[in-house]
Amino acid sequence: MGRVVVELLTGDVLEDDVELTLAELCRASRLPAERVMEYVELGIIEPAGCSSDAWRFSGVCLNRIRTVRRLERDLEVNLAGAALVLDLLDEIETLRARLRRLESE
Repeated sequence: MGRVVVELLTGDVLEDDVELTLAELCRASRLPAERVMEYVELGIIEPAGCSSDAWRFSGVCLNRIRTVRRLERDLEVNLAGAALVLDLLDEIETLRARLRRLESE
């Protein structure tokens, strides 16, 4: 796990199936734990585990955090707006996948 975090901090691509602790996610995203917990409360990211001490985050969570941070920084979108944008992006991806399946039949 340590190698993955070092690579992550240098900007390498993180596999979706990698699991990060809350502390590792905070280091990788350069966010305090309180901000990450806000993301969890808003449903922007979803940890596995029943308590913050046991939480594990996938690479997808880090990618979602990076997207939210870009929306906040570049477009000045607030956190609730960024959560909505992520929901819409997820819906678009679901529809694209459905369309690809239909086209391949």
